[in-house]
Amino acid sequence: MITHNHDLATPLLCSVWEELEKDAVWRDVLEDCRTEGSATGVHLAVFVEPYLKFLLEGKKTVESRFSVYRCAPYERVKEGDLVFVKRSGGPICGICRVEHVWSYQLDPLSWNRIRSDFAAALCAQDPEFWRSREEASFATLMAVQDVRTIAPITVKKRDRRGWVVLRPSPDSSYSLFLCEQQS
Repeated sequence: MITHNHDLATPLLCSVWEELEKDAVWRDVLEDCRTEGSATGVHLAVFVEPYLKFLLEGKKTVESRFSVYRCAPYERVKEGDLVFVKRSGGPICGICRVEHVWSYQLDPLSWNRIRSDFAAALCAQDPEFWRSREEASFATLMAVQDVRTIAPITVKKRDRRGWVVLRPSPDSSYSLFLCEQQS
């Protein structure tokens, strides 16, 4: 069980190194992330079902985070960043990389664009998905790539944040924002 408070990124990277070091894609990514001064941000994202299953199966190719307030991952995640995938109330069970990021201050036009352009990739055909997010003012959408299921890693996480920046990339706008979000 990993319980570090300040730098959770390092022990998590070490935990997955042995499992993925023979994976051609992940070997280079993890090697870069493990070097001091890496430009790759490291994040922890909490997922609920059925979105966790959809992501790990490759059906969900875009992840979204909506919030009332400006908070992570809004303006905190960038292309190439690494994301540890955690089951809500459970262990970390996957890993992926961010391929592209879209950030929105929501208005009727951006809501329509998100729904029309991203609903299928988000696996968000259920009207309740959109209803539960209608109070949001900000949205971050991320195309993900290189999704892998990994051996479970237990972490102690007691707050309700759905997204945690474990290690910011040097060129991301960094300030500590706490808020609750849902996948």
